[in-house]
Amino acid sequence: MELENKVVAITGAARGIGLATAKAFLANGAKVAIGDLDAELAEKVAAELGAEPGATVVGLSLDVTDPDSFAAFLDEVEAQLGPLDVLVNNAGIMPTGLFVDESPSMTRRMIDINVHGVVNGSRLAAARFMLRRAGHIVNIASLAGVTGEPGLATYCGTKHFVVGFTESLHRELHPYGVGVSTILPGIINTELSAGTRVPGWAKPLGTAEPEEVAAGIVSAVTKDRPLKVVPAALGGILTSMSLLPAKARFAVAHALKFDQLVSGADPMARAAYHRRLEEQ
Repeated sequence: MELENKVVAITGAARGIGLATAKAFLANGAKVAIGDLDAELAEKVAAELGAEPGATVVGLSLDVTDPDSFAAFLDEVEAQLGPLDVLVNNAGIMPTGLFVDESPSMTRRMIDINVHGVVNGSRLAAARFMLRRAGHIVNIASLAGVTGEPGLATYCGTKHFVVGFTESLHRELHPYGVGVSTILPGIINTELSAGTRVPGWAKPLGTAEPEEVAAGIVSAVTKDRPLKVVPAALGGILTSMSLLPAKARFAVAHALKFDQLVSGADPMARAAYHRRLEEQ
């Protein structure tokens, strides 16, 4: 897909990976809609990005857990920018801690945003794209979608769903000319992963900046890639680990301190993020 003048809608795009992705698509000549639960911030960010010469961008309110809100968002995107070409289901939350300490309300909220948000967006976009026999859906999963990390039980479950769901959707929609991609970011330097403990030697292999994920998303769309791992070196590590029996895999992860990524996270560093989740 050539991106010049294409219409791209991104969920959870007022900050982090979503914002970096908006900038990347704008840099490639696309028209971008920033959807976010924080409507005020979405409008503010859109105004700032739209001040750049030639940039066409709007910021709109969006609750991905509500199908009616999602439908209204896409309708408004098309009313302002034209027919939708790309949807990036980026919105997601990652509260951390022991599962037994996680409140039922937070469990439901994580599933609503990380699972139902992706399902709602994918269904609405697929209906549009299949009629036109064109378009692309990008679902942001995670390294946690192919592993099971202590301190991330529910989050890992939601991202495992995104991986399986998106692969199935790719196989369903590709015969209709619709692209579907899964993005697997590692530890990305955003507020969502604040305080995570990555061994020094592993940082170049497993961590990345949001701009690198954004570049991977653009590449997945323009080259019709069903799967993109960021950083790329992480893909080789995941493949190698998957070949080991479970006990050996867990032992290696423990020896390399990978099982302390979240369980050993700095609670003070994560406090601001958890506080924002509680306030929304």
